[in-house]
Formats: sequence, structure tokens, C-alpha cells
Amino acid sequence: MKIHPTAIVSKKAQVPDDLEVGPYSIIGDNVKIGEGSCIGSFCVIEGNTTLGKNCKIFNGAIIGGIPQDLKYKGEKTFLEIGDNNIIREYCTFNLGSQSGAKTTVGNNNLFMAYSHIAHDCVVGNHCVIANAGTLAGHVKLEDHVVIGGLTAIHQFVKVGKFSIIGGCSKVVQDIPPFSMCDGHPARVYGLNLVGLKRAKFSSSVIREISYAFKIIFNSGLSIKSAIERISENKKLSPEITYLIDFIKNSQRGVCRGIR
Repeated sequence: MKIHPTAIVSKKAQVPDDLEVGPYSIIGDNVKIGEGSCIGSFCVIEGNTTLGKNCKIFNGAIIGGIPQDLKYKGEKTFLEIGDNNIIREYCTFNLGSQSGAKTTVGNNNLFMAYSHIAHDCVVGNHCVIANAGTLAGHVKLEDHVVIGGLTAIHQFVKVGKFSIIGGCSKVVQDIPPFSMCDGHPARVYGLNLVGLKRAKFSSSVIREISYAFKIIFNSGLSIKSAIERISENKKLSPEITYLIDFIKNSQRGVCRGIR
């Protein structure tokens, strides 16, 4: 292990032989860290926190702090972070807020400086949160989501896969998958076409999603009527079925389009 003399690593923590810890960092009793991970200077990793393999945590990050929720009374809660995550300077990740609850982060994500992941959030895989992106409690990000800098997402909002949200946006309703959203409050401007092409979606699937978006977000129809029209096609692709199910199951309602 390469642990700086000024760092404090609890003897009760479960850490690998190849762990690197920078000056003045603190790793608490109930922390578990996977192989190949590196902790920068002035970091704190505390609480019932599990950090996966090959994670890089940069200076000043606070991982596993208690939830910023007045209902929290010291219950045993958790934070689980997967493999290959990059957590840049001064990010804050909180534990779950109720007994046994956990905040969950998947694999291969990039959290830029000052990102905040609040209690009970679920972050998928291959997501990017730019500087000072903020997730309130119980937010769910599906896979391949990109969130612009200084964007704030309201409690219990769900963000669909392969969507992108512009910087400085105010997100108070669910963000549909495959979408490009922006604004205060956020609205759907169209497809995340660049993201879909980079992910190697076929041209036929992109055309099908584009048609569905026009009906749902730009036709003037109600959400219910738009879904009924799209569903007239009995041979829906898995992507369109997923889009329809996402909208039907939305608890906060989905962002509407810009006409």
C-alpha cells in the first residue's frame, strides 16, 4: 500500500494491498475498497461505504457522508459504488436515508468536480455528470446519461437512458430516454442524435425513435393519445416499447416538448 504518513486508514476498514491514499485523507471503520483504487488528498470516505475496483477519487471528495435529510436519525444505511468510476475534486456522495436503504452507483461513470449525489439515488453505468451537477434525494439515472454543469434534478425524478441534459437546467419532471433536454424548467428539444450514433444505434431504429418523438412531443396530442397512435403499429421495436413503458410508468410526468 502507498498510504501517505498523514493519512488515517482505519484498521477495521477492508482495503486492498495496492491501495493508494494521499495526504490527510481519512478512511473510516466500515469502508470497503476494491483493488486498483486510488484516493487523493484531503478526502473522507466514511459510513457503510463500498467502493469498487479501479476507482479514482480526487482531492477533497467526501464519500459516504450522512444524508442531508432532517428525517435521518442515525439509522444504519449504505453507499455502494461500482468499478472504474472517476470522482473528481470536492464531489459529495451521501448514504441512504432510512434503515437499510442505500445510495447506488454503477460502473464506468465520470463525476466532475463538485457533483453531488444525494441520499437514495441510483446512478447506472457510463454516465457523465459535469461540474456541480446536483442530484436530489431518490433520483434515478439510467445508463449512458449525460448531465450538463450546474444542472439540478428534483427529488424522485427519473432520467432515461441515452439522454442528455444541457447545463444550468432545472429538472422537475422525468427526462425521457434518447432525448436532448434543456431549460428552466427543462423541456425536450429533440433526440440525442449524437449520443445515439456514438452508441451505434442503427439508422432504422433512430428513424423510428425520431418519428415517435414527433408524435409524443411535437404533435399537440396528449401523451395518452400520442402513445395510442404509436401503438397502432403492432411491430414496435424494443426501443419504442421501452420509451412507451418509461412514459406510462412515470410518477412525476415527463418533460414536454418545445413546439
